[in-house]
Amino acid sequence: MISTLEIALFLIAALFQKKMEFNMTCDMSEIREAKMPNGLDLEIIYHPMRMKSLVNLVIAIERLKSRKSASVLCTEFRDENLLSIMLESIVEEQIVFPCGSAPTDQFSRTGEHQCSMTDSQKRNLILNENSMELNAVMLQGGSDSRKVNLNMSTYVHPSPTTEAQPVALAIKGTNLYLSCHSKDGRPTLHLEVVGDKNTLSSISSESEMMRFLFYKRDTGLNISTIMSARFPDWYVSTAEQDNKPVEMCMESANRYRTFNVQRQS
Repeated sequence: MISTLEIALFLIAALFQKKMEFNMTCDMSEIREAKMPNGLDLEIIYHPMRMKSLVNLVIAIERLKSRKSASVLCTEFRDENLLSIMLESIVEEQIVFPCGSAPTDQFSRTGEHQCSMTDSQKRNLILNENSMELNAVMLQGGSDSRKVNLNMSTYVHPSPTTEAQPVALAIKGTNLYLSCHSKDGRPTLHLEVVGDKNTLSSISSESEMMRFLFYKRDTGLNISTIMSARFPDWYVSTAEQDNKPVEMCMESANRYRTFNVQRQS
């Protein structure tokens, strides 16, 4: 019984002899003396030898090691028999799973924590109840009770490769959320009442609820910019003067756009 491994090993030996330009002038009787398996003969055809063919043959031999030796039922072991065995070992099946659904476009809320926020001039934010605006104020000693803290909700971005963190900001102890929408063709900052905050647990990127989302991008230790998710390149900012409203601005505006955001336990 002749194993395919014996046949392949003999073929590799013959191929190496040709590749290294050994003396190939011997006649067929001398080749038969090289201990060919009984019932087989070797016919040498002088075609150009390619390294790719040799590599494929070596791969086949390595894979045949893990397979059971194939039994030869007769002495007529044809070229196509060996070729079939090699193809079964070399060709790999690729399974393609169909996509069940299209990628989601939802921003999903992952958590919420309290934080304080001051601008780059160390001014706190206070609520002006008359105008329903946030003002940036340099508070004096004993007036810390006027400053507002924020509840920051964090979200998973539909495209998580983005560097910024999607967030929603609400004034602690209230149902007032910061929102950004257009007024007279210009993005403006508002404090908007949200009756049920669960309506913000998942926000579609195509919905009007995107006005509540901002991108918090960290630029240093606890230093961040807050950009509107609905209006790219428009930032939450404070004026140079004290006790002025917090507004949206573009990068070129002469306003302060960085904030110190401290998470509270």
